[in-house]
Amino acid sequence: MRGAVPAPRTDWAYTGTLADFGDTMTDENRPRRLPDDEKVESQSVDGASTSAEERKLVRKLDKRILPVACIMYFFAYLDRSNLGNARLQGLPRDVLRGDSTGVLYDWVNSAFFFSYILCQVPALLLSKLCAPRIWLGCMMMGWGVSSLLMSTAFDFSGLFVARIGLGAFEAGFAPAIPLYMSFFYTKEELGVRMAYWFSFSAIAGALSGLIAFGIQNVHAAVANWKLLFIIEGSPTVFVGALAMFLLPNRPEETTLFDEKEREIALERVNRGARSDVGRVLNKAHIRAAFKDWRVYAGAIIYFGGNCALASLSAFLPTIIATLGYTNALAQLLTVPPYAVAVVYMCTAAYVSDRMQNRGGFIAAASTLGGIGYAILVGVNSNVHARYFAMFCITSGTYSTIGLMFAWYAHNLGSESKKATGPRYSKGFSVTCALQFTAALSALLLMTSYQKENERRDALYGKPVHNAPVDTSILADKAPLFRYTP
Repeated sequence: MRGAVPAPRTDWAYTGTLADFGDTMTDENRPRRLPDDEKVESQSVDGASTSAEERKLVRKLDKRILPVACIMYFFAYLDRSNLGNARLQGLPRDVLRGDSTGVLYDWVNSAFFFSYILCQVPALLLSKLCAPRIWLGCMMMGWGVSSLLMSTAFDFSGLFVARIGLGAFEAGFAPAIPLYMSFFYTKEELGVRMAYWFSFSAIAGALSGLIAFGIQNVHAAVANWKLLFIIEGSPTVFVGALAMFLLPNRPEETTLFDEKEREIALERVNRGARSDVGRVLNKAHIRAAFKDWRVYAGAIIYFGGNCALASLSAFLPTIIATLGYTNALAQLLTVPPYAVAVVYMCTAAYVSDRMQNRGGFIAAASTLGGIGYAILVGVNSNVHARYFAMFCITSGTYSTIGLMFAWYAHNLGSESKKATGPRYSKGFSVTCALQFTAALSALLLMTSYQKENERRDALYGKPVHNAPVDTSILADKAPLFRYTP
């Protein structure tokens, strides 16, 4: 039969549970090693991956999912980062009693990350039990309301609480998108689409400067910083409500597909790892995630990238202002670094998808960001060099996080496991160190994934390319599962 492919070899027996991971496996429950003459040879599946029907389905998904998800993240980052622009428009004077030391502003900025960090894992796990379109839409409406409430704050406490709410709702959105995308896209497609999605945070960073520049020249009865929160927060609530009707649910549930499209979509999502069926949580996989050292290595990379990103969004206008530019011009000069970051990130993600390698690109991006911060630490008087450093930081930081989303959307195997004015010298030094630490961690992870793939190839043979792999029990520890290095 044309296109027929031998099924992947599965003549190894597994009689244990997920608790048998790693060193706890015994001789009785460990998958047996295949003799050399029985090992599975690498083959490619001739079928849906090259069919006209699949290409048509991918185009349909791109037209339906990507625009909505990208616009949602655009407003997420706009509402998250506008505090830095508001700082130059009189917010400290009106709400923080002048805040001559900057301490109160630092607390308000950090408030977002308190709830964002604490709520991410619980929110991501809870999202698996809800219809994706309803969950994502509600989260967006929630942070939109929080952003609007920031415009009503009249003291430090009110602003602090509004930022707490903003972080809590965004924690339920941003980490859920890579999981949501993995329902529809294969690992060969995911990287560039995650880059497109994450690039809208850089676009938001660029446009926030233009919006702030425009508002700064508006002479209204409302303070400029209040107007900024209102203009950028109001559309968020509307888009969140709209997303509930536009985004499709999981492939097995959505009404977007006809039966043929649903069959293709389910085959795609099960390539290389069999996905969960329905809105379920696998508790064993969640426990396994907390025991997996690679999860913590990835967390180091993500932490380093997010620290750099957080300082960038909150302080970039102020940093540029310290180079000697007026506040209005500083708002405009934030645009070019973000624009370059978009191009760099999308290019890196495209090449990463083609090569099916994430670790090397993440290490390079983190190193680039670290070099940028090193310039800020070591160069005090050269304005051009310090402005060039902004380009290094934005390009490196955004690319690191965008590629990390794509890397871990596949490499955990199971959906449940995936759910899981001053010179600022001290801050720059710490962030610089974190960026280089992230680069080293990425190299370590990449090497580990490569070695583990080689070990499994030697033990069980190379699996059929894109063939379904049962990860329902062992998640990414299944013998035929292969990591993206």
